[in-house]
Amino acid sequence: MISFDWKNADASAIGNEHGLEIKKEFSNYKKQIANIVSELYSSKDQHGKWLKWMNLGYQDELIQEINQYAQSVKGKFDNLLVLGIGGSALGGICITEALLKPYWNILDKNQRNDFPRIFFVDNIDPDQINGLFDVLDLKKTLVNVITKSGTTAETMSAFMIIQERLEKELGDSAKENIVTTTDRNKGILREITNEKGYKSFIVPDDVGGRFSVFSAVGLLPFALTGINISEMLKGVREMDDALKNTDVEKNIAAQNALIHYLMDKKGKNLSVMMPYSSRLRYVSDWYVQLWAESLGKETDLDGNVANIGPTPLKALGATDQHSQIQLYNEGPNDKLINFIRVGCFDTELRIPEVLMETGVGYLGGKSVNKLMNAEADATRIAVTDFKKPNVNILVPKVNEYYLGQLLYMLEVQTAIAGALYNIDTFNQPGVEQGKNYTYALMGRKGYEKTAKELEQKLVTSICQY
Repeated sequence: MISFDWKNADASAIGNEHGLEIKKEFSNYKKQIANIVSELYSSKDQHGKWLKWMNLGYQDELIQEINQYAQSVKGKFDNLLVLGIGGSALGGICITEALLKPYWNILDKNQRNDFPRIFFVDNIDPDQINGLFDVLDLKKTLVNVITKSGTTAETMSAFMIIQERLEKELGDSAKENIVTTTDRNKGILREITNEKGYKSFIVPDDVGGRFSVFSAVGLLPFALTGINISEMLKGVREMDDALKNTDVEKNIAAQNALIHYLMDKKGKNLSVMMPYSSRLRYVSDWYVQLWAESLGKETDLDGNVANIGPTPLKALGATDQHSQIQLYNEGPNDKLINFIRVGCFDTELRIPEVLMETGVGYLGGKSVNKLMNAEADATRIAVTDFKKPNVNILVPKVNEYYLGQLLYMLEVQTAIAGALYNIDTFNQPGVEQGKNYTYALMGRKGYEKTAKELEQKLVTSICQY
């Protein structure tokens, strides 16, 4: 199992002003945490609770269906193009960057074992999308479009463009190049899927986008590129079994949620995610959405205006030791740093015994592996010396099993934190406002009144909509 170390957030390490008496706090919150964990697990099957992501580790039939489809198209396509935004893309980017071979898209087909290159369109920048068309042969590309509602403007605009191009080039056979991941019964993309006869997979009900990585949203692209989704969900299940424990002393998700909550009360309202692994760099991006969208809320469950929410930040070790760590050490003491350290890398790289008579001679004969973990340990000690609270997550190895554990632990941690803050962890009203304004500006039917209101607000504009 992955492990969690909170000692550098304890008052014994960084003093009472900035640290917590963590064992004492575990005791103080023992009953509340037990109630929160019990409530989560007793409610995970209830409609409308948005907790069915807690069941995604147990999907034997879906795994079989996805693996069968992946096998049926293996070797037929050079590229996999995933269209999605937010939770429909970040989990996929996070896992594929971690588990596929480095520089996957420039490896030849034999090196990729006949699996496709993978690209994500997770934004609507016209230069980026047009640039992608310049390098992809769409006839040899499988397009996976992901949106539950089918109304996501960014995703559907990209899909409309690509669908037209595919149909011009391939005619009726274009449907073989498209697979959709959407609602089972309703929505615009479901209607299009049924009409066109696209192969499709389901975005399950009561699973928000940022919690969907272990649904078909993530599992399909993973399997299509050769990632072992069975092993990944095995990690999820085993972590799920561990996190059912209502004792905060034995539940690492509850421990980190509580530490974040209490540190926020002490003015540490920035949560830094800093893995010491380039392969895990996009875990930070995924975490930023999970934490920000889940915990940033204007009101609590009692209707009180609270403007709650720690701000998540991303960093990468050792790269950001040469930029952000200066701020972390000597700047304001307003952060809780989450370090992720890898126990064993897949490969070893040794530093040759050259330049031995120079100031860098001490590196000769040692491994880069040792250097990376020395950097991780040294940075943790250094920020602790500066009285900056930090915790450490140890991932024994970067593989499907441990990535499943890590991401699921962070999901449960987020749900527990939301309960401590007494907020709705699973809505995102602040996001919807911008969506509605976009609909109005783009002339969507039913938003005419909003469009008129916006005309008054848009006093000047360099663009015409």
